[in-house]
Order: sequence, then structure tokens, then C-alpha cells
Amino acid sequence: MLRIAIQNKGRLNEQSVALLREIGINVDEAKRKFLSKASNFPIEVLYLRDDDIPQVVANGTASLGIVGLNEVAERGFDVEIAARLGFGGCRISLAIPKGEEYAGVEYFRGKRIATSYPAILRRFLEERGVEAELEVITGSVEIAPAAGIADAIFDIVSSGGTLVSNGLKEVERVFESEAVLIAGRNLPDEDRALLDELLFRIESEKVSRGKKYLLMNIPTSALDEAVKILPAMRSPTVMPLAAEGWCSLHSVVDAADLWEKVRQLKAIGAEGILVLTLDKIIP
Repeated sequence: MLRIAIQNKGRLNEQSVALLREIGINVDEAKRKFLSKASNFPIEVLYLRDDDIPQVVANGTASLGIVGLNEVAERGFDVEIAARLGFGGCRISLAIPKGEEYAGVEYFRGKRIATSYPAILRRFLEERGVEAELEVITGSVEIAPAAGIADAIFDIVSSGGTLVSNGLKEVERVFESEAVLIAGRNLPDEDRALLDELLFRIESEKVSRGKKYLLMNIPTSALDEAVKILPAMRSPTVMPLAAEGWCSLHSVVDAADLWEKVRQLKAIGAEGILVLTLDKIIP
């Protein structure tokens, strides 16, 4: 039985459970305790605080974990980054009071910086030869300058709204993070085989994100130009129609490019364009 540790609450918990569901693993969240078994895959889910997940994976209590890359970097435990998952994106940045002038990292020399990520910050400052005093606090880091606890902060930033509301401005983006799947270094063969199956499913899910399936009728004379417009995964699928001089063209496109592609295809004579949502793409 493979054990995977995920965050016990919050957005990353919801996104992790959604990922498991998307790759065909059913875990009943309604009846969960601290440990839940999947009904259709040999895996059990362990719910923990995010900062505990790297440790339990490193010591073998769990074989796998889904956690922010920032926690992996901060805790420093020896784990394998098995996959980047493409959600839970954020950054850890240095921020100072908005009225302060900022000319570079030297600004922080001798300053007090409040943070929940001292290891990442210390590495950043040491690489630049800057000495500062770190005030390690948990929660509400953004209020530290106003409360007189510190001169600046080093904290997670998503939209930046929290900084603005606390009279701060972001001046250095230090660490880019996202959710990652981590694994222990010495997985037994049976766990490694299950991990490989999970990675295969996760890759299929990632490939299908933000994709649309297009079907259309197009004049055969415009086929070469249509193929140039539609990159597809290998090449578009082309099938003849009963009507002479026409064919059916099928392809996969990025959702972000959909309307521009449709405009180009219409301009060369495409008709009856269908846009379908993809479930999975198996590489």
C-alpha cells in the first residue's frame, strides 16, 4: 500500500484531492480522518500540516507527498522531486514599507527581516554577501514592520493585495514555488512501480489541461494551409467527406489560442467547427 501525505486543509488540500480525482483515484473526503484509503487504487492518504510533509517522506512514514516547493527548500530534507504539478503557484519575496527608497539588495544590510522562511532567505542573503537580522515568526508576517518587529518582511506573495493593505511593496522576488510530488529516496520496488503509474497518469492530466478538441469541415484545397494553422500533437487527423472536394479535419489546440485559430480557419473556408472539452490525453 502506497502512502501519500497531503496538506490537511486549505487550497493545496483541495487541489491535491482534485488531482487524485482527475487521475482516477477516489478518496472519500466526507468521511476522512487523518488517514484515508482510496477505494480503487492501492494508496492511502495521510493528512498533515504542509511543513511536516517533507520530513515524513524523508523518514519513510509516507512514500510520497504533495507539497509546495517552498516547503521542500525550507525544510532541507533529502527527498526526490518526482513531478512538478502545475498548480499552487506563488512566490516568496522581500517587501519593505512603501515609502522607503529601494536601490538594491544592499538595502537590507543591518536591517531586521521578519519571515517564516529563514533558510531560503539566509541562503539568498549569503550568496550576495548581505548580513541582516532575521526575525523568525509564524503567521501575520506582513504586520511586522507596522508593529515595530522588523524593518522588512520575506513572505509568500500571491496577488500582492495583502502587501498593499499593510503599506508594503514587493522589491525582490526570491523564490518561485508551485506544488510538487515528492518521493522518498529508497522506495521499495512495489512502491516505485505504483509511483510510475501515478506519474503516467499525472502527465496525461497535465498534457490535457487548457486544451480543446476541434472538428471541422474544410475544402480539400485549403488543407495544406489548415495544417500550418493547426500544430496538433503529431499532425491533424484528416478524413474524406461524402461531398466531393471536402474533408473533415480534427486537431487539439491550446484554449488560449482557440479563437485566433478559429478566425484563421474560417478565413480559409472552414465550416461547421465544433469545439469540445478534452478529458484526458494519453501521451
